[in-house]
Amino acid sequence: MHRTLAEDLEHLPALLQAARDFALREVSGLDGRPVAHLGEAPAPTPLPAEGTGAEGALARFAGQWAPGFSGSAGPRYLGFVTGGATPASLTGDWLTGAYDQNVSGSGGSFASALEHETLGWLRELFGLSEEHRGAFVSGATVSNTVGLAIAREWLGERRGVSVAHEGSGALGRVDVLSGSPHSSVAKALSLLGLGRDSLRPVPVLPGNREAVDVELLDAALSALDGRPAVVVANAGTVNTVDFDDLRAIAALKERHDFWLHVDAAFGGFAALSPAYASLVAGLDAADSVCVDLHKWLNVPYDAAVQFTRRQDLQVKVFHNASPYLGLPTGDPDFLHLTPENSRRLRALPAWFSLAAYGRAGHREIVERNVALARRLGSRIAAAPGLRLLAPVRLNVVCFTLTDDPSGQRVHALADAVAASGEAFLTPTFYDGTHGLRAAFSNWRTSEADTDRVFDAVARHCAGRRG
Repeated sequence: MHRTLAEDLEHLPALLQAARDFALREVSGLDGRPVAHLGEAPAPTPLPAEGTGAEGALARFAGQWAPGFSGSAGPRYLGFVTGGATPASLTGDWLTGAYDQNVSGSGGSFASALEHETLGWLRELFGLSEEHRGAFVSGATVSNTVGLAIAREWLGERRGVSVAHEGSGALGRVDVLSGSPHSSVAKALSLLGLGRDSLRPVPVLPGNREAVDVELLDAALSALDGRPAVVVANAGTVNTVDFDDLRAIAALKERHDFWLHVDAAFGGFAALSPAYASLVAGLDAADSVCVDLHKWLNVPYDAAVQFTRRQDLQVKVFHNASPYLGLPTGDPDFLHLTPENSRRLRALPAWFSLAAYGRAGHREIVERNVALARRLGSRIAAAPGLRLLAPVRLNVVCFTLTDDPSGQRVHALADAVAASGEAFLTPTFYDGTHGLRAAFSNWRTSEADTDRVFDAVARHCAGRRG
């Protein structure tokens, strides 16, 4: 064994304690550290010839790189839709690295069984049926890709071809209909060989909405003259957290032949609260479902799940035919269900958080985040120089400048707020207007944090007006 490796093994308890102490200082200081760092990163250096051991590597990281990491795990990072890591999920994540299980198959470990239990808990959480079978993937993009890959195979089944064997060219024309699809849907269609042009936008409801007009969706499906299609419905759009009427869309199956994929990346968590569960009514009618977990479940990156009613088609797409891996059975190993063969045990952090806090604990996070979003929305609506671009429907506040909301001015405001270290918001473009999004999904965020975010926005907005 290399001398440095042997020394690290000998001192492993002390090394892990040093890493624990450093991590604790970083996590404990989240409230006080800058939320974002806009400065220039250190220049890359050559690969070390010998290395300094784990202690030296930790010291080098702490001095060179850690100061420039964002506070994305903290309470005022409201960009994108980014959760943090609950104490239990962080515990599970550390143990994931310690156990280093490869959850490709079920042989020799309880790890796959734990993933199945976690999937069952999540299926119950989102109100899905026993027919929905799932797997963990890296994020919403891969979850959408897996769901649409199964939909692609379903289209082939309808047309009497096997896309898994003959390729997507055997399908001919493909129609994917959606009102406000996330950008990852187009990316998935490109990756799957269906092409971005197969995505056909359907008009949304009038009155500052992002939800699809179901009557116009009905008309678009009728225009296909019976040709099978894919419908991508949204349970929580990015800009305004609008929800398609999933029940009404599912009812269209009585007259039309289509695969229903629901992108519920973070909106699916509305199911936890009786006050908002009606927004995802009908989710159980979906043929495939995407849910991201490093958003509102607050587990560390990366983690998402995908569910489908047609696991048989999923196996046709993703099975790995190899003598040493074995053929898929009636209860297929996970390597036959996703693009990955080797898989990290992403289920363990989610299992820990669900076991630790249960439905009630995660419901509290959702309901508190929604209340805080409405608090910020009310303050912005009453502030001079700012206006809401849409009602605060759930956990995202979409707003802009009252005067001259040009892209340059809005991006400058976002940069100024980020440079202050107080908050991080992401720019967007909604309803023909440049704006900013504040997305609440972190388990730590409080009323005091929300007021600090507003104060930073209002201060820099006023400064730019002056």
